[in-house]
Amino acid sequence: MSLLKFESMLKTNNIYFFDLVEFEEIIVHYLDSGKISLAKKAIKLGLEQHPESIDLKLLMVESYLTENEIDKATILLKKIEIIAPDNEEVFIQKATIKSKKGLHKEAILDLKTALSFTEDKIDVWSLMGMEYLYLDDFKNARINFAYCIEADYEDYSALYNIVYCFDMQKEHEEAINYLNAYIDKNPYCEVAWHQLGRQHYVLENYKKALTSFDYAVLIDESFLGGYLEKAKTLEQLGNYQDAIDNYLITIELDDPTAFVYIRIGECYEKIEKLEAAVSYYKKAVHEDPLLDKGWILLTNLYFDQEQYQKAAYYLAKALKIDEVNGLYWRRYAEINLKLSFFEEAVVGFNSCLRLGDTSPEIYIGLTDVLSFLGEFNDALKVLLVAQKSYKGFAEIEYRLVGLFFVLSKEKYAFTHLITAMKIDYDYHTILNELYPSVYDNVEIKKLLVNYKKAIE
Repeated sequence: MSLLKFESMLKTNNIYFFDLVEFEEIIVHYLDSGKISLAKKAIKLGLEQHPESIDLKLLMVESYLTENEIDKATILLKKIEIIAPDNEEVFIQKATIKSKKGLHKEAILDLKTALSFTEDKIDVWSLMGMEYLYLDDFKNARINFAYCIEADYEDYSALYNIVYCFDMQKEHEEAINYLNAYIDKNPYCEVAWHQLGRQHYVLENYKKALTSFDYAVLIDESFLGGYLEKAKTLEQLGNYQDAIDNYLITIELDDPTAFVYIRIGECYEKIEKLEAAVSYYKKAVHEDPLLDKGWILLTNLYFDQEQYQKAAYYLAKALKIDEVNGLYWRRYAEINLKLSFFEEAVVGFNSCLRLGDTSPEIYIGLTDVLSFLGEFNDALKVLLVAQKSYKGFAEIEYRLVGLFFVLSKEKYAFTHLITAMKIDYDYHTILNELYPSVYDNVEIKKLLVNYKKAIE
């Protein structure tokens, strides 16, 4: 009623009287709603009607801080502190200002002072916990959030923060002990069971995690996060159909997400229901066309089914979204090789190298394609670069044999052939696959035969 009365007053320009509590409720509503200009109007009118009110002046400080007007807030707060030196809200706002300036240790000192003046300590403990988090002092942060829990066992925000502190310190066993103790006192808390499941999941105790998530969703049948984590855990246990069923529950509870569609698709792919997998991957990219993971999953599925044209179509979608992903360009090269689009394959391999994927198979793949295209000098340059990083690779040495021989540099060819045979004699058959004319050369044959006799 007070809010309607105030807004009616603004529309009519009439001046109504509000008591102090009414003004505070109106101002807090506007601040919480992000309607700062209306909050300031209410504060201005409130101070005209209640000029001595410390609470209204403190709300003015809060409005300044909301708009990051730190200097105005500081000046007003100093005036208030002179009048009300033992008001806990003064020190809370002083701490807020120092926190905004990055002075978190000083903010904690102000909050400790606020604690000495207030009976309602939970909010101050929570603020102190946050300041310790800013300092990465997880132990003290956890202590303050634990005070909040002791005062109010249903302060789930504090519970989340305590578990976050354990997570940051990688103290998952300690987190489990804490959550078990909490559950002993508050056994019907779905949040605690959910967090307990998460800790077991991190430690790969999937059966214990599943039990925890089961309790969470039994307590709250509409607990979306519980079903999501339960589904992920079932995946880890290889129960893909049960995982799918739980993912489907999340879609019933809330709007579907591309993430859930993808997880369902991956589960179907693992149980080899490929049509269903494709269907859900397509739902994912329909839900979020900019999610490249959906496009690449479709690409890989069709690639594995040897449907290379479709794979190429979906890969083009992924590359439009993320054109600096080396794995995508590797797949691009592989697909184009399958389609006999060799120049495009060269583009793919070169893109991989440009993006930092310098694994031996990229160098070798590029070399083989360039050789097939008759670009032997370019192929040799690529391989010589590869050799600097990958010494003692028979795959490289035998190709150097072929390329040097083709380029009429027989001396180098024979040198590399000896090196290659020392590394892996049996792999010499690659010469027959890639450079048959070299393999059939009398001198090469002779050297291969003589080396075999020498090692037998």
